Amino acid sequence: MKKEIFNKYVEAVANKFGFTEEELFENTKKRETVDARQIIYWLCDDHNMSVGYIQNYLASKGFGVSHSTIIHGKRRANELIEQDIDLSKIVQDIKRSV
Repeated sequence: MKKEIFNKYVEAVANKFGFTEEELFENTKKRETVDARQIIYWLCDDHNMSVGYIQNYLASKGFGVSHSTIIHGKRRANELIEQDIDLSKIVQDIKRSV
C-alpha cells in the first residue's frame, strides 16, 4: 500500500518538475534534481512513511541513500515549501492528486 503511494508521489513529482523517473534518481547533485527528490521525502513523511520505508523504496528504484540524507532532505524540503509560495502550491496539488 505505502509503496503504491510512494510510486504515485514519484510519478507526480517527476511530472511537475519536468523529469523522467530515471533522471530523478540519477546519482547527481544538481540542485533542481535534489530539490525534487527532497520533495518526495517530504511528501512521504507527510503521509507517515518511516525513513526506513522511504529508504527501501528508493533502493528499489536503484537509488541508495542513508537515513541521514533522507532526514536532511525532509528538513530542507520543509524550508523550501515554507519560503516559496509557488512550490507550496505545487506540493499541495501533488498531495491532492495522490
